[in-house]
Amino acid sequence: MSHRLTTTAIRTAVVASALAATAGLSVLPAVASAPAAPAAPVVAAPVVPAAHTVPTAPAAPAAAARSSALQNALGKIGAPYRWGASGPSAFDCSGLVKWAFEQEGISLPRTSRAMASAGTPVSKSALAPGDIVTFYRPVSHVGIYVGNGQVVHASTSGSPVKTSSMDAMPFNSARRV
Repeated sequence: MSHRLTTTAIRTAVVASALAATAGLSVLPAVASAPAAPAAPVVAAPVVPAAHTVPTAPAAPAAAARSSALQNALGKIGAPYRWGASGPSAFDCSGLVKWAFEQEGISLPRTSRAMASAGTPVSKSALAPGDIVTFYRPVSHVGIYVGNGQVVHASTSGSPVKTSSMDAMPFNSARRV
């Protein structure tokens, strides 16, 4: 029992010494009689209450990823349409969009209807290249906005990945990821 007590006492003393040293204190008896130098004042950094902080989104990296995803999709122009395919050699509409964004590390749902809820909503007038655009009611088609009223998409069986005017399909919604 005394060995156990001694081991516990030693561990406690070692931990106390380490904590005291970290705090600038000593647990050893004073050897010199000279007074200790006064401690430097500690100045804390100002604290801003959480209610006054404004979180910022990493807009530049996200915009670059959308631009790259768009380029990925444009690089697949001419690839065949195949229902249920998600690349890299054939695509359906949601497979193309999912694949293009996955190349940039952005995970999207697999279906066009689910993609209509991904990211944040964007009005048609605020579309930017790389935004996801959905068509028909209920949503049954998806593509990536190119700019100038154009969308890149895998449209239908027998038609390869291509760009089309957004006016060729009934616009439903747009999302930004």
